[in-house]
Amino acid sequence: MNTDNDINTIELATDMTIAWLSNPNTRAGAEDASSFLLSMKDALDKQQAPEAGVETDIADLPQPAVSVRKSLASKDHLISMIDGKPYKTLRRHLSTHGMTPAEYRTRYGLKPDYPMVAESYSEQRRAMAHKIGLGRKPVEAAPVDAPEVTETSAPAKPRRGRKAAAANA
Repeated sequence: MNTDNDINTIELATDMTIAWLSNPNTRAGAEDASSFLLSMKDALDKQQAPEAGVETDIADLPQPAVSVRKSLASKDHLISMIDGKPYKTLRRHLSTHGMTPAEYRTRYGLKPDYPMVAESYSEQRRAMAHKIGLGRKPVEAAPVDAPEVTETSAPAKPRRGRKAAAANA
């Protein structure tokens, strides 16, 4: 075992323990200081020791079905990295796999602004919402009064049909 590395670990653990004890908010006895020193040394040893499980963790991560670039290639759909199929929106697809959009982005290393809805579908929905008036501030309703009759208004059209003939006679 490397003694220089072991000495550095002991020195670091000792320095950390001294810093902990010098904190005025710390109330510790002699037995607490020794247990803290041992726990710091164990933690530093674990950090310096190479872990065999790190390589297997990377291998266990799921591989995406397509690349990020290919998943965003079309404006009409997004290609899922889970199964490689196109979807207009990924939210329902992800829920069938028990994932949230945040988990999906984390799982495949995507940026937080990775879209969950295809661009053209989003534009369709935006146009529909705009058409029905969503997103607008309400307009003050004018008071409902009887319409004023002016001289420029057009005369009423004469009636047509049997009832009109009787009314005109």
